[in-house]
Amino acid sequence: MCDACCPIPPGPRLGRAQFLKLIGAGAAAATLSGTALAGTAAAAPRGAAGGGGGPLLVDNVRGYTIDRRGRLRRFSRMLVTPGGRVAAIDPGAARGVRRLDGRGRVLLPGLHDAHGHLWGIGALAVQLDVSGTRSLQEALNRLAAYATAHPEQTWIQGRGWNEVIWGLGRLPTARDLDSVVSDRPVWLVRVDGHAGVANSKALELSGVTANTPDPSGGQIVRDASGAPTGVFVDTAKTFVTSLLPEPTLDDVQARALAAQTRLNAVGLTSVSEAGTSADGVVVLRRLASRGELTLRLNAFLDYEAFTEVGADARTDSFAKDMLRVRTVKLYIDGALGSHGAALIEPYSDRPSTKGLLIMEPAELNRRVERILRGGYQAAVHAIGDLGNRVVLDAYELAFKSVGNRGLRHRIEHAQIIAPHDIPRYKRLGIIASMQPVHATDDMNMAETRLGPDRIKGGYAWRTMLDQGTVVASGSDFPVSSENPFDGLHAAITRTDREGKPTGGWYPEQAMTPVEALRSFTVDAAYAAHQDKVLGGLVPGKWADFILVDTDPFELPAGRALWQTKVLQTWVGGHRVGEYGAL
Repeated sequence: MCDACCPIPPGPRLGRAQFLKLIGAGAAAATLSGTALAGTAAAAPRGAAGGGGGPLLVDNVRGYTIDRRGRLRRFSRMLVTPGGRVAAIDPGAARGVRRLDGRGRVLLPGLHDAHGHLWGIGALAVQLDVSGTRSLQEALNRLAAYATAHPEQTWIQGRGWNEVIWGLGRLPTARDLDSVVSDRPVWLVRVDGHAGVANSKALELSGVTANTPDPSGGQIVRDASGAPTGVFVDTAKTFVTSLLPEPTLDDVQARALAAQTRLNAVGLTSVSEAGTSADGVVVLRRLASRGELTLRLNAFLDYEAFTEVGADARTDSFAKDMLRVRTVKLYIDGALGSHGAALIEPYSDRPSTKGLLIMEPAELNRRVERILRGGYQAAVHAIGDLGNRVVLDAYELAFKSVGNRGLRHRIEHAQIIAPHDIPRYKRLGIIASMQPVHATDDMNMAETRLGPDRIKGGYAWRTMLDQGTVVASGSDFPVSSENPFDGLHAAITRTDREGKPTGGWYPEQAMTPVEALRSFTVDAAYAAHQDKVLGGLVPGKWADFILVDTDPFELPAGRALWQTKVLQTWVGGHRVGEYGAL
């Protein structure tokens, strides 16, 4: 899963001149040194509590962290400097400090989602959300209600449908949507972001007919007569997405703020944002410099932004590590659910296709080498076993040509891998950026798509960990739940929220509780080149932490980890959210 190969940009596409004007030419020039902006000052998050007035002693807690050796450490007190960093764990007598009484609650490091989509989840604040619907009719009911409530919208946009969960046995069609809304265009994106369905009005505006050829890396789904049904897969989605109303920078800012509020509330203090265009960088820099970010963001540039403003946007640390921009996102294939993931052999349930490579391997090779030469980390989406192989080949070729350059390159999802390709991750030093919830989200269809043999190379966290590959965990929100406790639960149990299947789905691939916490903290920070300042609660790192109502290492009987409630979220020694009484 992941956002589509052509993700919806946060807002208006900016050229380099516009970008420099909006961020300030002087500031942009400073980034060229690579160090001039490191540690740039920023105000405390607006509305935050608990900052200023000297050191802070967080006392009377059941604290857990991952130490510098990757081991679990327990503690009961933590001293935070006036500047918001950890001063000491379990200090001795502390005088002249402000005190936070944790009332025996559990304290964990702030969690880091290694792969999420800030702009996607922000858009859900203003668009139709059909995720979680159990039938086509339920989704249509939501569409009808939304259309009635928003008569001013010229386009109705939404996301989250899943025909597998619906038990529909087919994809939705324009005709289905027309039964509810036919007077204005409708565009609803599938849960994985790799397909979308348009109503007849949107289909008409797209100009697509039975005679329109499929684009490279995409598919126009057609009926028996060859007419388009309204569903577009991967690159074919641009027939419709190119027509969508363009958000303003104010819209982009509103979405970022809505997203961080939602993410802080589930215990996330850091996110690796997997697809930002130049306008998104402008907005994030503005928010960070004004102290309005309460979520640390490691923003991946999309390839267009990299080619346009990469030299000007690059920074390892902006506004006291609130923003990092030094990664570029690429895509090689689609998603398993929509039969778009590129496989070496045909799909077991659709022998007529092997999925789609979004670009030719030679073009991927060229782009990866350009990213490395530009001093950026590469992060390439690959889900199918062919997709993973092509990306590993591209890294191997680039490393021979220009060297690894110590930038900890990544494969996003690393979902289905041919067994003999798995050791290449370790040999090449590639980080596996994986999403535990994908296993439990996909188990209803993954083996049907792949068969009993290929599934053994799927969602293989234990195999990766045992060979020494770093696994950085995330969720791919809004494709899956943004709540990291859903991810921790899935990583440890290999079950869904209902505890199914009993004993776990391929439980031999499960993580231990310590490994799971490490993958959402220290290893996610390592994958973002932020491990010296984020991750574990050790002296010198930022005091990003959460107080929760459940002990993940001593779960009460009858309680699952996903049921954990976050009570407070702290970033840099400032409380940025309070959601329940201690």
